[in-house]
Amino acid sequence: MASDDFEISPGKSLGDLGKEAIWFFVHSVIALICMVATILGMSPFVHTQGEVGSVEIGTLLCVLVAFVVGFLITKMTGNEIARYVWITGLLLFAAVCVWTLDLPTGNGLCEGCGPIDKLWRTFFSVSNGSGLMAGQGIMVGTWAPLSLVFYAIGSSFGLSKE
Repeated sequence: MASDDFEISPGKSLGDLGKEAIWFFVHSVIALICMVATILGMSPFVHTQGEVGSVEIGTLLCVLVAFVVGFLITKMTGNEIARYVWITGLLLFAAVCVWTLDLPTGNGLCEGCGPIDKLWRTFFSVSNGSGLMAGQGIMVGTWAPLSLVFYAIGSSFGLSKE
């Protein structure tokens, strides 16, 4: 088989694939910026970490802001690559899970935690956290992937023809 017979992707040139990769990266960054903007926007209203309802409100806002921004950007640009950004969220969540499982436990909140308990307490528990990742597990392991996933969902709704 000659190298000229090799087709990288049906109907797409190498330049087209490069543009799609760049757009994929741009949409991933925009989704993460949505999360950061949400955190910065709500920080004046939350005075202490772990304030009642602050994590739940932050989670809801991260999801809603990413969804709306994904919807609007895709509605304006028509770029369908944005609906695949959920892959970045899944990969980010997997990487952070592996990193968290490798963190040492010791005298503290998660002494003797098993792997499931370690992940649950780091990413999802508000009142009984693991103390790992300097208490930022919800932001890094939950909010960032959720922002990416809901940006992709919003983009999918933005592409619908209704």
